[in-house]
Amino acid sequence: MTAQHPDRVLPAAVLWDMDGTLIDTEPIWQQSQVELTQRYGATWTHEDGLSLVGSGLERSGEILRDRGVDMEVEEIVLWMTEYVSDRLRHDDLPWRPGARELVEELHDRGVPTALVTMSRRSMALVAAEALGARGFRVVVAGDDVERPKPFPDAYLSAAAQLGVEPTACVAIEDSATGVASAVASGAVTVAVEHIVPLAEIAGGDVHLTSLAGVGVDRLVDLTSPALAARAAVAQQPGGTVPVAAEATVTEGGAW
Repeated sequence: MTAQHPDRVLPAAVLWDMDGTLIDTEPIWQQSQVELTQRYGATWTHEDGLSLVGSGLERSGEILRDRGVDMEVEEIVLWMTEYVSDRLRHDDLPWRPGARELVEELHDRGVPTALVTMSRRSMALVAAEALGARGFRVVVAGDDVERPKPFPDAYLSAAAQLGVEPTACVAIEDSATGVASAVASGAVTVAVEHIVPLAEIAGGDVHLTSLAGVGVDRLVDLTSPALAARAAVAQQPGGTVPVAAEATVTEGGAW
């Protein structure tokens, strides 16, 4: 018989960001921006590309247009989306370390998952379909919600479609914008640093430098205190569920 651990809380669902968290698409997005701005003789730097990490595509399109790309915002969004999608369709998906393994183990353990991304649905489905039956039950993309991250709409929609409370969920993100969105939804938030440093971000319950070696049991160990705290407050009459734990768990190096 398996020993019970009442202090360990299994999340009702795990909600995944895509770009930079599940798959390493950020360099491809940045290359699309470089090639597009070069076509129009516009100035674009690596720092400009980094500033867009985690942002909605419409905002990226507006900035690129302001920089001199003579296309409508929607045309820019579609051009970049097709550029990245084409690369993903023809190359092996660049999975982030530990990400695919954790999604599949969550499925095997009966924990539902959702993909929550500001990329267009057509592109999100490329990643979702690659996981097959061991992948996501729900996909919420940028064109499915009116307000992009850092608003919480996409995470709230994913939780609603799964039929769970957002505060009983764990969200995994890699950007300050994404972390802000997940925190605003009330989900227990795991920030996994990738391209953009997250040392100065406000919020988030767990900070990691990688998901490599993080299985379901380790994820539960890391997030149980915050999940338990939210559940306890939610059970109190008139209680306000916190959107971030008072103490942040940090692993894999000091931030």
